[in-house]
Amino acid sequence: MKVIVKNSCMVQPAQPTWTGTMPLTDFDQTGLLTHIPTFYFYKPSQNWLTQKDTIFTILKTSLSQILVYFYPLAGRLRWLDGARLELDCNGKGIQLVEAQCEANLDDLGDFTPSPKFDSLIPQINYCSPLYEMPLLFVQLTQFKCGGVTLGIAISHAVADGKSAFHFINEWANVARGQPLETEPFLDWKLLRAGETNILSKPCFHHAQFDPPPLLIGELSNENERKKQTTMVTLKLSKIQVEMLKKEANKISHIGHGYSRYEAVVGHMWRSACKARRHIPDQPTRIAVFVDVRPRMQPPLPPKFFGNAIIDVTVTSLSGDVINKPLGYTSSRIREAIDSVTSEYVNSIIDFLKNLKDFSSLQDIHVLKSTGQGPYCGNPNLLAISWIGLPMYGLDFGWGKEIFMAPGTNAVEGESMIMPGHDGDGSVVVVLRLQAACVEDFKKFFYEDI
Repeated sequence: MKVIVKNSCMVQPAQPTWTGTMPLTDFDQTGLLTHIPTFYFYKPSQNWLTQKDTIFTILKTSLSQILVYFYPLAGRLRWLDGARLELDCNGKGIQLVEAQCEANLDDLGDFTPSPKFDSLIPQINYCSPLYEMPLLFVQLTQFKCGGVTLGIAISHAVADGKSAFHFINEWANVARGQPLETEPFLDWKLLRAGETNILSKPCFHHAQFDPPPLLIGELSNENERKKQTTMVTLKLSKIQVEMLKKEANKISHIGHGYSRYEAVVGHMWRSACKARRHIPDQPTRIAVFVDVRPRMQPPLPPKFFGNAIIDVTVTSLSGDVINKPLGYTSSRIREAIDSVTSEYVNSIIDFLKNLKDFSSLQDIHVLKSTGQGPYCGNPNLLAISWIGLPMYGLDFGWGKEIFMAPGTNAVEGESMIMPGHDGDGSVVVVLRLQAACVEDFKKFFYEDI
């Protein structure tokens, strides 16, 4: 799919904004320096023909206006001693690209996440100096049929999924001439950002920073990294989701039962262990992510902008994951999520602040372009949840998208669980697996429901 760039510009805030350096939270320091892409697809609209301004002009003007409120996105990152980062709020702006594609939207099929989508966001050079790299890239691509795609890539170093979608939705409001619903809360000191005094040592063991299990008999994950991988997108209907929840809750001892996320992820973990043909004694780990905003005491503002998620891990033997009831894996996941209390979060902060050099966390700062980012693959998994996030219905004035898709997952074992686009109670799982395991995974994923 050939995409030709017609126009590219740097968009700066429409009004002067606060300038200066902002210390990132310690959670911001522990992620890859990559941008998280999302894609929105729009069919031709009669409204476009009656617009006084072009779509590109509308996007450019509204971006300039919304950056007045979300001004950290117009800044730049820079390194500090100890492989730490800080944000320079300097208003340099974000990159906006206008492109053209000779294909039709229908040529994209069912919009399954694919590497062909990579041309629908600006090409990001991770080898360029960090201080020159925008934190937000946007690309408008016009197709031959008259439809368009909007590719948005936001730096994960300054925004988690909840913050990213807050920004995107407020941007759409501004583009339609509407006022902001809620301004972002930008005081990162609530998560002790910039604090230098270490008040205490960690009071918990934080297993997410331990090396993940390896395949039995292997001394590293190098052999697994080299294997061919592919993306898998699987949809579970509302009925299938309810069946999984019912199965998981057969042994539940909690009043409100396991959530669809806990049931689906437990089922995915079981299917992966089977598809990878693990022996029963194979250790396996799954990492899940928890939003700490409502768990802190006092709770953080709901629109706290930044990274306020942490990962927690569950380790088991593949034989237990496969042979025990689904309620076993769901209960282990629930226990990990419930362990995230305000005390636990502060313990993680203490742990990270006690690190003199963040490079000791191995490859957390390695860029995607090297292909050597954190490996969460065989025998392990990573499960990101976008359930509950306002990811659909993005209207810039020419109607809502016909489809929305995330970018392709970077490494084997990384998965994303999302609600179905139609709001019908279905769930979509996007997962990268070794190609040799894909067909077996699909088979177990559906047959074991």
